[in-house]
Formats: sequence, structure tokens, C-alpha cells
Amino acid sequence: MSATIMKRRAILVLSLLWGFSAFGQETSPSSLQALLPKLPGWCLTETPRIFSPGSLFEYINGAAENYLSYGFQELVVGDFKKDESAASLTVEIYDMGEETRAFGIYSSERYPESRFLDIGGQGYLEEGTLNFFVGGYYVKLLCFDCGDEAEAVLKSAAEQVETKASVETEQPPLLRLFPREGLVANSEKFILQNVLGFGFLHHGYLADYRIQGQEFELFVIQGSSSQDAQDMLTQYLESQRKAGQSPQAMSQGYLVRDRYSHNIFLALSGTLILGVMRIPDGNEGLGEKYLQRLVESAAR
Repeated sequence: MSATIMKRRAILVLSLLWGFSAFGQETSPSSLQALLPKLPGWCLTETPRIFSPGSLFEYINGAAENYLSYGFQELVVGDFKKDESAASLTVEIYDMGEETRAFGIYSSERYPESRFLDIGGQGYLEEGTLNFFVGGYYVKLLCFDCGDEAEAVLKSAAEQVETKASVETEQPPLLRLFPREGLVANSEKFILQNVLGFGFLHHGYLADYRIQGQEFELFVIQGSSSQDAQDMLTQYLESQRKAGQSPQAMSQGYLVRDRYSHNIFLALSGTLILGVMRIPDGNEGLGEKYLQRLVESAAR
């Protein structure tokens, strides 16, 4: 083989390798790049970085598994620098595929005591950080060395991304089933898989409650059909029997005593499994009361 041919092949291999940086991100164009903001006085420091499910670990190693569990599809990262300043801004836009999954990953990282904003489906602001979801996107903005301008810069960038996404967004409709009384505001979460720690339970909505010093949780699990919901409930009850529990039939559903979640109340309603858990012995009436409220909400 001639030296010229060998050289050409070496150049070809290098060009393919440079399609990925040393950190594994893809550099081919992505439609997500069009969502990055353009702020006066700010410019990109490098070509936006693109990550796929296979390379996400290279960017957020410890947290990647959580994003992948929600069906993560693609991430674009834009690093910005302000002219003649030490200030920098990083914009991360995660494509989660659809709105409910975007809410899910967002809800897994927010705290009920955060400072919430009316942007996209919802957002929250912390020191130097603004996170929100819009459509199927989860957006995270981080401002470094921005001083007193941090909040204004973050809000301006977030508003641009929201405008470019151009999609009406709201929190999942099934969250409306949760009764308002005792609900810990902004504690609602969506879990795509392994709901309550069981691999056969999927598409679960959970919310924290606090009333008269008692803390407990409500959940709604959405089956793809009535039969799917029935199958999930049957599997759950059977798993409890195998664990040595004896689910008790009630007029409204079932009562299960679980060593981790205390008393659990469950009922089937069409495609939904409705439930109340972490009810201690002696407060069973509270569990029955809130299960009844869930059943009534689902029937409307």
C-alpha cells in the first residue's frame, strides 16, 4: 500500500473520530441548537455540544441514569461568555421526547420550597440557576460570575428559549385528581417506570400530603388500558402475598400492610390505579378518606 493511500485513510479515520470530542459528545448539527438564546453582549465560546443517550454519561455521569429512565433523547449545551467580563452562561436543553416525561425529570429535581416562576409549564429560580420545562424539553440555565445581573440574564435567556420552542405547555392533567386539602404545593412528581419500586408498575404520579402532623402520599398509576391497569394491580397484590402480606378487600378496593409504606389503600378506576400510602396504624380512617376523594375525582 502506497504512503499516499495510507495517509488518506489516516485522515479519514481522524475526521470520523473528530465527529466526537474527547468527552464523547456529537458535533453533528441538531435542531435543538435553534432553541439556544441570543443575548446582546453575549456570544458562544465554542460550537454547541451535542449528547445522545450513549454519550450522556460523559456530561452528567452521576445523573445520567435518571435522565435515561425518563426516555432522554438528546442534549445540546451552549456555553456563552459576556464581552469584557468574567461572566459566563451555560444553557442545557434536554429533549425528553414528550411533555409528560419532560415534567417528570423536572419534577425529580425541584424542591417544594423553591422559588417558582410562570415560564413554560413551570420553572424555578435558585442562586445562579433557572430550570424549567416547555413542551418536551427540560431546560437548565446556569450563570457564573454574573453578579447582580444573574436573575435578569437567566430570565431573559429562559424567555427566549420558551419563545423559540413555541409550544403551549401545562402540567400533566392527571395531577388535578389530587385533592387540594393537605397537599404539599409543588411536591407532585411523575415517574415513568419502576413506580413504588416495582418494575411492572409504570406511569405513576405521586404527591406529598401533610395534615394535622401526619405525612403521607397519594399516587395515581395510569395503565395503557383498563386491562393493563387491572394486570398491574393483580401483579402488585400477588407480589405482596408472596412477601407474606394478606391484602384485604374493602368496599372501595384493597388494604395492604407493607413494612416500608405502612398501610396502603388501593382502588381501580378504569385505566387508573388510585392509592394512598404511608398511613400508620391507628389512622386508617385518613387513608380511606383520601382514597375516596381520589375515586370521586377520577369519576368526574
